[in-house]
This record gives sequence, structure tokens and C-alpha cells, in this order.
Amino acid sequence: MGWQHLQAYINWDPASLIDTLLSLGSAFLLGGLIGLERQFRQRTAGLRTNVLVAVGAAAFVDMGNRLTGSDGAVHVVAYVVSGVGFLGAGVIMKSEGNIRGLNTAATLWGAAAVGACAGADLLPEAALGACFVLAGNTLLRPVVNAINRRPLGDETSEVTYTVCVICNRLQQKAACELMEELLEAASYPIGNFHVHPFLGQEVQIFATLLPTSADADELDAIVERLAQTGVVSQAFWNLSTSE
Repeated sequence: MGWQHLQAYINWDPASLIDTLLSLGSAFLLGGLIGLERQFRQRTAGLRTNVLVAVGAAAFVDMGNRLTGSDGAVHVVAYVVSGVGFLGAGVIMKSEGNIRGLNTAATLWGAAAVGACAGADLLPEAALGACFVLAGNTLLRPVVNAINRRPLGDETSEVTYTVCVICNRLQQKAACELMEELLEAASYPIGNFHVHPFLGQEVQIFATLLPTSADADELDAIVERLAQTGVVSQAFWNLSTSE
């Protein structure tokens, strides 16, 4: 059998190859824009992850479109949606009642949608999708923070955030002052303190926050700073809900 009969040779089409290059290139650039914002904020799924998700989605959809036309692309899109759903589930973590990673998973889903549009040769739609994903992660952030930090009355409060440290009894006052300083600097005023005996000469100090919602990454940064001061031996935070 001559090389003229090879399937790879039969499928060789410079025009289609250029079309694929445009699709994957657009997915790479638009996924990179989404990933840059995530990388800047040091999220779990950063620049490379969002680029790979967008390019992967574009490659699958482009392949389906190339092999069987628009019907094939539609079928592949359905599988991309479910596949990225499993990928997003992998970045969602639950620890002590706290669920993290939902926004990261949603961003990956958005990056996949952008890539799928690029793979289907819907480049303007892909660009619009990337713009709206970026807007959701940037323009809405101040609005969310403003709402989250607005104290609600006890009758409407459903979520309680608590920062806890463990320290020596002799360091109790210094630990309380340090917690208050760091939390208020981040616009998280403390409602009250509770102190409970722990092991030996140590005590647990619980600081209940007034806001009914808080940014998990900001609280993570605060407890990390608390743990590095040397005043406390352990620091963590959690949330509780009232049904």
C-alpha cells in the first residue's frame, strides 16, 4: 500500500490545519487571560491549569468538528462538560465544615466553555466568554466582600465564623490583642472572645467574627500569620451554620 493511501495523508488538509491552529491559539490566549488572574491571586488552579483546560476542550471539540461536522462537535461538547465537572470536583475540598474551591471549580468550567467555543470556531463567542469569566472573578469581588462584611442581626444570621488559637496562659492577653489587630486590619471585627482550658498550661481562645460571611483565603492568611508570630502554638478557623 502506497503512502497515498495512508489515512494520515488523506486527512492532511492545510486549510483545516490553519483552522485548528486558530482555534487552539485562541483557546491558549483566552485561557491564559483567565489563568493569569487566578495565578495573581495564588489560587489552586492557576495559569497553566486554566490554559490546559481551555486548550484541551478546544482540541476535543475541534477534532469532533473535523471528523463528523457540527453534530460531532455537539456530542463532544456534552462530554467535555461532564469531564470538566469531574475535574472541578477534584479541586473542591471540605474540611471541618468548611468547603473551599467552589470558585476555582467554576472558573475551570468557564475556561472549558471558552475553549469549547474556540474549538467550534466561535471565536467572538469565546472572547466574550473569557471576558465574562474574568469579570465574575474581578469586578464582582468588591461587591461580594462588601456584602460579606456587612454585619447582620442575630435573627438573620445563619453562618458563624470563628478563629481559634492555642497559646500559653501567660500569652493569653497578647494573643487576644494580636488576633484583634490582624482581624480588624482585614475588616473582620470580632464579636466576642471565649477562653477555654486546654492541655497543661495552654488555653484555647475563640474569637467569633461579626460578619456572617468571609473570604476563606483571607482567613487562611490571617491564621498563618498568627501561627508564625511565636505568641501562639496553633491557629485555625472554622464556620458553623444554624438551620
